[in-house]
Amino acid sequence: MLRYAVPLFLAAFLLFQVQPIIARVILPWFGGAPSVWTTCMLFFQALLVGGYAYTHFLSARLRPKTQAVVHGCLLIGSLGLLGWMLQAWGAPLVPSASWRPAAGGYPVLQILGILIVAVGLPYFVLATTSPLMQAWFSRSAPGVSPYRLYSLSNFGSLLALVSYPIAFEPAFAQRQQAEIWSGVYVLFALGCLFCAAGVARLSPGPAEVSAKTTATTAEGEAPTWGQRALWVLLPGLASLMLLAVTNHLCQDVAVTPFLWVLPLSLYLLSFIICFDHERWYFRPVWLPLQLLVIPGALAALPYPRDIALVWQIAIFSLALFVCCMVCHGELVALKPKPRHLTSFYLAVAVGGALGGILVGVVAPAVFETYAELPVGLVVVYLVAVFAPWGGAEKHWRPVVFTMRVVLVAGAVFLALLPQFKNAQYGDIRVLARSRNFYGVLRVEEREAGGPEAVHMLLHGRIIHGFQYRAEELQRIPTSYYGPESGIALAVKHHPRRERGEGLRIAVAGLGVGTMAAFCEPQDYLCFYEINPVVVDLARDTSLFTYLSDCPGRVEVVLGDARLSLERELEQGSKEYDLILLDAFSGDAVPAHLLTQQAFGMYLQHLRPGGAICADVSNAVLDLPPVLWQLADRLNLDTTVITSSKGEHYYTANWTILTPERNYLRDAEIAHAKWSYDGARQVRPWTDDYYNLFQILK
Repeated sequence: MLRYAVPLFLAAFLLFQVQPIIARVILPWFGGAPSVWTTCMLFFQALLVGGYAYTHFLSARLRPKTQAVVHGCLLIGSLGLLGWMLQAWGAPLVPSASWRPAAGGYPVLQILGILIVAVGLPYFVLATTSPLMQAWFSRSAPGVSPYRLYSLSNFGSLLALVSYPIAFEPAFAQRQQAEIWSGVYVLFALGCLFCAAGVARLSPGPAEVSAKTTATTAEGEAPTWGQRALWVLLPGLASLMLLAVTNHLCQDVAVTPFLWVLPLSLYLLSFIICFDHERWYFRPVWLPLQLLVIPGALAALPYPRDIALVWQIAIFSLALFVCCMVCHGELVALKPKPRHLTSFYLAVAVGGALGGILVGVVAPAVFETYAELPVGLVVVYLVAVFAPWGGAEKHWRPVVFTMRVVLVAGAVFLALLPQFKNAQYGDIRVLARSRNFYGVLRVEEREAGGPEAVHMLLHGRIIHGFQYRAEELQRIPTSYYGPESGIALAVKHHPRRERGEGLRIAVAGLGVGTMAAFCEPQDYLCFYEINPVVVDLARDTSLFTYLSDCPGRVEVVLGDARLSLERELEQGSKEYDLILLDAFSGDAVPAHLLTQQAFGMYLQHLRPGGAICADVSNAVLDLPPVLWQLADRLNLDTTVITSSKGEHYYTANWTILTPERNYLRDAEIAHAKWSYDGARQVRPWTDDYYNLFQILK
C-alpha cells in the first residue's frame, strides 16, 4: 500500500496547497473581491470532475499497461509545462504582468482563463491521482478496501490547507511558495511514474474479469439510479454550503487565505471523519444536532451588524461542519463496492462542481442578495428532517409527520426573516439593491421623512457612505470625512490650498462620493472604482448628489485603482497633490494597495509637496504599523490622526505619508497627530509578501 499511499498523499497536499497560492496571486488583479475565491473554487471543482472522468475512463476501458503509458505521458507533459512557465514567467504558477486583466472585462471569464494557463494541466494531473491510485491499489491487492486511502488523501488536503496560512504564507514570499510547490510536484510525478511502472506489469485484474461476467455476491448489485442521484445531490449540497458560508464570511472580513481555509478545512475534515469508518457518523447524534444548529444560523443571518464577527465565524463554521457531516455521512452509507469506485468518485465530483456552479454562476444571476446561504441551510435541514431515523417512526407516524411539518415551517420562516426584518423599523426603507461579482450592495433610506433623513450605501453590514437629504445638510462631509479627520486636515493645510491654488486629488474607492464635498471650483477630483454598480449608484441623483453638486471637475475611472494608476503612469505622471486610499470593503483590506511597490508608484504620481492619505479605520486589523514600515523604507514623513465621533461622522483614523517634511509640521496637524511610539514590528509588505496575521488586533 505504501507505494500508492506516498504519491496519493503528496498529490492531495499539492492539490490544496496550490489553490490559495494561485488565488492569492490573482486576488489583487480583481480588487480583492471575495468572488475571486468562489470562482477559483468553481474552476478547481470543474477540473476535479475532469480528472475523475479521465480516471473512470482509464479504469473501465483500458488495460493496465495502456493506463500506465497514457498517464505517464500526461505526467511528463505537466512537468514540461512547469519548465516552460519557469522560463517564460521566472517562476511556475505566477503569471507575468502581461496577464493582468483589462478594465471592463467579465471577471469570471478572465479568472478562468488565467487559471487554465497557470495551473490547469498540473491541477488536472493531481485531480486524477486519488481515484487512480485507489483503482490501481484495488488491482494489485484485490479484496482489500481502498477507502482508507481516500481518508489519507483528505488528510493530506487538510494538512495543506492548515499549513498554508500558519506556516507557508508567513514564512515564504509568493515566488518562493511557487518554487517549493513545483519541487514537491516533481517528487510526486516521480512517485506516480514508479506506480505506473508497477501497474504496467499487472495482468487484467478481477475488476476486468467481473465486468465480463455476472456480478458476484461479493461485489454486490449495481447501484440504482436513485443511489447514483444521491451520490451527486449530497456532495452538491455540502459544496453549496461551503461556498455560501465562505462568501458570507469574506464579504465583511479580510479576503484572506485564512477565511478561505477555515471553511474548506471543516469541509475536508467531515470527509476524513466519515470515510474513515461508518461508525463516526451516528444518525441519532448528528441529525438532532443539525436540527438545532441550522435554526441558530438562520436566526443570525438578519442581524449581521448586531453580532460580533468572531461569533459570526463560530456560528456559521459550526453550521457548515454539521451540514457537511450529515451530507457526507449519508453519502458514506451509500458508497458502493470497489468495483464501482471510480464512478462513485466521479459522481461525487460532479455534485461538488454543481454546488460551485449554483453559487458562482447561477446565484449572482438570480438573486439580489446572498440568498444561496439561507436556501442551502433550509435544504440541508430538510435532509435531517426527512432522513430515516430508524424503525421507531413506523409506530409513531402521526407524531413524526406533525413534527416534520412544524420543523419545516419553522425553518422556512427563519429563512424568510431577512426579507421582513426592516418591517420592525418604520424609518428604514431599501431604495436599491444589486449584486454582481464584487458583492451585494443596497441603498437604505433611514429616518425617512424626518429632518435628518439619510441615504446610506451598504456592502453587507459595512456602511460605504451616507448623505443627508435635507438641502442644508447635503453638502457636508460625513462618515470618516469629518472636519477634524486626517483627510480634512490634509486638504485644508495642503500648501497649494493655503495659497488659493487648485488641488488635483486621486481617490481609490468611490463610495457615495463623499470626498467631492471638499472640492472647490478650481479642483480636479478623480475617483478610481472597480465596481460599476457603485458608480451607477453614486451618479444616481435620486440617491446621492455629492458628484453632481461638486463645483470642481470630477472624473471616475472604472477599474482597480492600482492597476489603473500603473497604466496611466505609462503615459506619464498624473501630478496629483493628494492620493487617498479608501477602497476597503469594511474590514476587508485589498493588501495590494499597501505594498512597497504600490507606494513607490503612488509617489511617481505626486507633485512636489503632495501626500498619500490612507483610511486605516479598522476593527480587525492594525494597519498603521504597515504604513510606518513603508514610510521608513521610502524615507517619508508620516503621522496618524484620530478624530472623534461627531453628529454627522464617525471616529476615524487616517495615516498621512509625505516626502514634504514641512507638511506635517503645520500647527493644527501637529496638534491632532497621534504618537505611534512602540508600534508592533511587522515585516514590510511587498507585492511578493504580506501577512494579515501579524497585524490582527
